[in-house]
Amino acid sequence: MIQLTSDVWVSAYLTRLRLVDIQAFVVARGDANAGAVLVKLNTLDGKGMVFQRSFDLKTGGRNWVELICGDEPTLDAAITRQRSFDPDIWVIEVEDRAGRHLLDEPGLSE
Repeated sequence: MIQLTSDVWVSAYLTRLRLVDIQAFVVARGDANAGAVLVKLNTLDGKGMVFQRSFDLKTGGRNWVELICGDEPTLDAAITRQRSFDPDIWVIEVEDRAGRHLLDEPGLSE
């Protein structure tokens, strides 16, 4: 399996979102080659959730899992904590009232 660099994955993800009219932008740039990625889903009602990629020990694959959900200040505090541990993390904010993020679509777990 080909491992994409973080900057290539982020660029492809933003393009896929744009193709279905979902607003998204980079909040924080991480390491271009191997930075982890957090995705904050903002449902534009003061709430949302943050996703991170995780390894599935059973299959060896990578899946997106919910790190936290709640109000926006809670999400932002969690992201700030994660960035204090790992300043190389990318943070992508997705804004969609319907809660669409596409992370469950084929090809986005790699």
